[in-house]
Amino acid sequence: MKILLILLGVILSAFVVIQVFAFKSSNNIETYPYVVNKKFKSFEIRTYDAALFTSVKLSSNKYKDESGKGFSILAGYIFGKNEKSQKIAMTSPVSMSLEDSMTMMFMVPKNFNKETLPKPKNSQIKFKQVPKKTVAAISFGGWANDKKIEKYKQKLITALKTEGIPHTNKFYFFGYNPPYEVFNRRNEIIVELEK
Repeated sequence: MKILLILLGVILSAFVVIQVFAFKSSNNIETYPYVVNKKFKSFEIRTYDAALFTSVKLSSNKYKDESGKGFSILAGYIFGKNEKSQKIAMTSPVSMSLEDSMTMMFMVPKNFNKETLPKPKNSQIKFKQVPKKTVAAISFGGWANDKKIEKYKQKLITALKTEGIPHTNKFYFFGYNPPYEVFNRRNEIIVELEK
């Protein structure tokens, strides 16, 4: 019994250390900059700055099947699988387009541009310049899955219809937390608005 209690104490201590590390590292990550234009009850209107992204096109629209594959490909690139074996800082959020075949994207840190980024070793990785845009965003907590993503996408569609705000039908999922972070998880569905 004593050994079991010690073991539980070690596991609990390790869990706390990991969560503190996750919280601190999340606060130090460069994020996709935006300004909140207007807040509604369940969503907000934002304007995002233009930004450069690394991207990979995936074969289906199932978050469960594709999120791990896409993350692995893009993380490999930023962790050194490039022509210079150069490490590139992680940014937040991880973005996935909600189309028939998803595209996963990592924002490129501001200290890089297309000319200074090392060439990927994986030919599936492309660089994508995303212009300044205005979007509607709805947030939810916990771990994301296909069911939650669809639920909040529909909630956002309904809320926009209620407010008479037209959108382009270009939806994205944004995930802000590493998988090992348990508390204060943040996920969002965004949609580009008509100009």
